[in-house]
Amino acid sequence: MSISLSYLTTLFSSSTSYAGSSLLDTLYGIGTQSSGASGQDPVQALQSAEQNRTQDIKATAAQPDVQTAIAAFTKAVNSAKSVTQLLANPAVMNVLLTANGMSDQIGYTALATQALTSNLSNSNSLANTLTDTRWKTLAQTYNFHVNGLASIQNPTAIASIAKAYATATWQNNEDTVTPGLSNALAFKAQASTITSVDQILGNSMMRTVVTTALGIPEQIAFQPMTAQEQAISSQVDIKQFQSPKFVESFVQRYLIANSANTSSSTGTGTDLTSLAVQAQGILV
Repeated sequence: MSISLSYLTTLFSSSTSYAGSSLLDTLYGIGTQSSGASGQDPVQALQSAEQNRTQDIKATAAQPDVQTAIAAFTKAVNSAKSVTQLLANPAVMNVLLTANGMSDQIGYTALATQALTSNLSNSNSLANTLTDTRWKTLAQTYNFHVNGLASIQNPTAIASIAKAYATATWQNNEDTVTPGLSNALAFKAQASTITSVDQILGNSMMRTVVTTALGIPEQIAFQPMTAQEQAISSQVDIKQFQSPKFVESFVQRYLIANSANTSSSTGTGTDLTSLAVQAQGILV
């Protein structure tokens, strides 16, 4: 693969401390520190996060650890000689999976390699048979089986992944202030893509948001798939997720229910009666 000198000059600054800063600064500029939502109820925290989204992602992109991760990812991608070598690199897996909402899968290198190099035209391939549909979605995005390194070894793809990594890191950081906020932000961004109950059940983030909002216990996962599907479809029409207004209300319901669950499990002094009243006032 040929990478132009001008691109490499833009990508890597002269400083060796944080070689990824030039790319991230080009994408975002240097922002101020991320504002927090401490002291707010979960719905207010969501509104605050969305209001400050742009500046907070810029601030996240400017953080040294994020710039270091992107620099290591970029170097690994550009130097890879094969898809197998690429996916075996921890720096690649860290950024690639985090950027695609799969940070919980970072340690499963063998699974990732097999899933992401699957022949998608074969219905029996691993990506097509895993219950976690995120693997198939990611495999479709890059289609390494057909495209090889060409799908990722280019400036546009690298810049897109870098931006998504900074965004995902920002979302994950929001959970330290308001538990569940990362899921809420991700669900709002992806809700319009939902076309089936199986898609929800196969995506851990979507499953968590939907089952929590609907009050479906986690133990439902041990029931037959048909029972799980019925538990969701009997309470919500999947087509409603095409409505931004409905999604907004649904996400708020999730945050309130999640806050009540968290408060109950930790024994904090949150007024659960108040939270219940709020949840009842949200129409879904």
